[in-house]
Amino acid sequence: MIKLQGRTRLTETPAVKGATLLELALKAKAEWGSSCRRGTCARCRCLIVDGMDQLEPVTDAEWDRLEPEEFDQGYRLSCQAVVRSDEAVIEVRHKPYF
Repeated sequence: MIKLQGRTRLTETPAVKGATLLELALKAKAEWGSSCRRGTCARCRCLIVDGMDQLEPVTDAEWDRLEPEEFDQGYRLSCQAVVRSDEAVIEVRHKPYF
């Protein structure tokens, strides 16, 4: 189960192995912003509250866009964060810069 906390609304959706958090958010009609879907705009930046180990490793696009401290704090780009298992339990908050 993926819990997606937007600015004012929580949306839950089943986990899907191989899907990005952004793909799941859009499919579930979650309150979630994005623009490029390639990891360059950071409008889909999110804070992984729980379940970081349920995601594939940080991508090169994320290393290029985010600061090392952000990874330490639990931030990812939802367009790059890929779910590892259909059984994943992940809690995420949408946290764009603006």
